Amino acid sequence: MIKLSNIGQLVTYNSITGSMECKENVEIIIDDNKIYKVGIELQDIEHNIDCNSMLVTPGFVDSHTHPVFYDERIDDFSMRVNGKTYGEIVKMGGGISSSVIALRQASIDELIDKVEERMDRFLKLGTTTIECKSGYGLNTESELKSLQVIHEVNLKHEISMVPTFMGAHAFPSEYSDNHDGYVDLICKEMIPLVSYQGLAVFNDVFCENGYFDFNQTRKILNVGRSYGLRPRLHADEFEDSNGALCAGEVKCISADHLMKVSEKGIESLYKNNVIATLLPGTTFFLGLNSYAPYEKLNNVGIDVALASDYNPGSCTIQSMSFIISLACINMGMNVLDAIKAATFNGARSLMLENSIGSIEEGKNADIIVWNIKRYEQIAQIISNHPLQFIFKNGKKIFTA
Repeated sequence: MIKLSNIGQLVTYNSITGSMECKENVEIIIDDNKIYKVGIELQDIEHNIDCNSMLVTPGFVDSHTHPVFYDERIDDFSMRVNGKTYGEIVKMGGGISSSVIALRQASIDELIDKVEERMDRFLKLGTTTIECKSGYGLNTESELKSLQVIHEVNLKHEISMVPTFMGAHAFPSEYSDNHDGYVDLICKEMIPLVSYQGLAVFNDVFCENGYFDFNQTRKILNVGRSYGLRPRLHADEFEDSNGALCAGEVKCISADHLMKVSEKGIESLYKNNVIATLLPGTTFFLGLNSYAPYEKLNNVGIDVALASDYNPGSCTIQSMSFIISLACINMGMNVLDAIKAATFNGARSLMLENSIGSIEEGKNADIIVWNIKRYEQIAQIISNHPLQFIFKNGKKIFTA
């Protein structure tokens, strides 16, 4: 057993009260990989860790990332800061298609090494569970290769990785004039093989004008569901493309981005209990000002999660504490709600809220001990990451 004593603030979601709470002067006992007890003046344990009156929170749950790629798209960034839009960069050979070429050429061992390094960085920044998408292969062989990379890294890395199949990330060049043909390939070949090999939990689609339309998206998600893959969706990022309406109709677990979601789309999310996963890092990285309408979503009662959208081209941010800063500064979230969105609601969007996302008895001991005293400082500090200890499944895996 391990006891975390002398905790200044403990900030976590409480499943009993259904709200965030901030407790002071409490202790935590960890037994093996679980949280055994949370309270005041608990029993003496031989292995005691003094938290020096500092803040303790759950580990971050980053519920939207694209970490399986060869290299970051530096040329895309250069073109963007010189005034090119995302659409213009795509037309000039950048964007997802350039990552596809590199990934198809890379070996599985090369990709494993790169993804391991990225997971190391995520963990050191406090992310203890992470959703990981394929989507830079865009053919059967390379999509399966990407998911195999996630599987292999997950077997040996401390971080918990939740795999998502995203063959419907874009249309590959060989199907540029036959979009429905590529949709058929996804539905008739890719999804059955992904399901048979047990390589993914979720199925995701980029529903956006110029990418997968409403009908194509609905078909892919429904076929995926028939093979046991839970639907989630990239929706209404650059335009209102009826993505949120589709997410509601298909009853996705999560609709992500939502920078241009319509009022009807918001109503659809609410009626169908779809979590809204907001990605302010992408808006920031692309130099846009159209942040997702958090206040509208929150006011109608939609649960909101926060995630990084880490990827090689449109957001290279790995820090969830920085994502919290962006959400508070640019979307009007209060800090407690942002912490909940980056922990418990992220776990909900991955259907893991019964085991992670909060510091409660019986849950996995995924815990951050900060070198700050107040939870508001997580958002305020912005570029600093004052983490003292990180526990993953009860094991101290990082010390500052």
